[in-house]
Amino acid sequence: MPGGPDPLYVRARATLLNAADALAEQLDAVVLVGAQAVYLHAGSADFAVADHTTDADFCVAPSDLSDKPLLAESLEARGFSLREHPGAWISPDGIPVDIMVPEALAGAGSRGARLGAHGTKAARRAKGLEGALVDRARMTIASLDPADDRAIAMFVAGPAALLVAKVHKIAERTGTGDRVSDKDALDVLRLLRATDTATLADGLVQLSAHDLSAAVTTEAVTQLALLFGTSEAKGIAMAVRAARPNAEAEVISASFVALVSDLLTATGGRKGTQSPFPQTAT
Repeated sequence: MPGGPDPLYVRARATLLNAADALAEQLDAVVLVGAQAVYLHAGSADFAVADHTTDADFCVAPSDLSDKPLLAESLEARGFSLREHPGAWISPDGIPVDIMVPEALAGAGSRGARLGAHGTKAARRAKGLEGALVDRARMTIASLDPADDRAIAMFVAGPAALLVAKVHKIAERTGTGDRVSDKDALDVLRLLRATDTATLADGLVQLSAHDLSAAVTTEAVTQLALLFGTSEAKGIAMAVRAARPNAEAEVISASFVALVSDLLTATGGRKGTQSPFPQTAT
């Protein structure tokens, strides 16, 4: 973006670093997900649309979490406060931070994740994040403020895991008219454009072979075809709304249809093996 990053995104990155600092003693159990993770992998991916979000989203691996220090106490000590719903934290200057646990590991309940000594309020359950605990790698995340020289190394979900998570989030909210979900649809295109198709396909196949992430990955691939596989698909309409007035609807639609078709083809029967995914016509 001309003139440097949007000031709001600079604040959002600072909040991400502040939250990571607060969780430093538990950071091996934490994976960055959501839009800020997408931008680390994909950047703007040739869009004229501002590539920023205000949220910082973290996924927690319960098996890697120690009983102490408590997540809530660590965040509160740095000025974060818990809002009405489990896992919904906010920074002192009003930037949201979501702490989540994959649905498959969240225990019984409908909203809060059961995390033993950490209780049921510190994190919420979220379907589709399972892959973030399988497809992840350490990345160095630096401040965007020239006056702040901080940088932190932490796990960041890989492109395949982020794609699965985004598709699940969009599928849950399709038809709500939620502008945030529209931006999620544009993030899907960022991932598809910025990641080599073969690399993304291999990531999806690997996620489909892991017990933790197999079911949500297969479901996401099916939903990907339904949401983004044809020019009339609802997901494409969402991305077009998010990109207006800076991008042409026809270009976005054509990109989605071509990239999704290529990806679905690439996931089928790779290296002489049968595709792990149901064959869905696009």
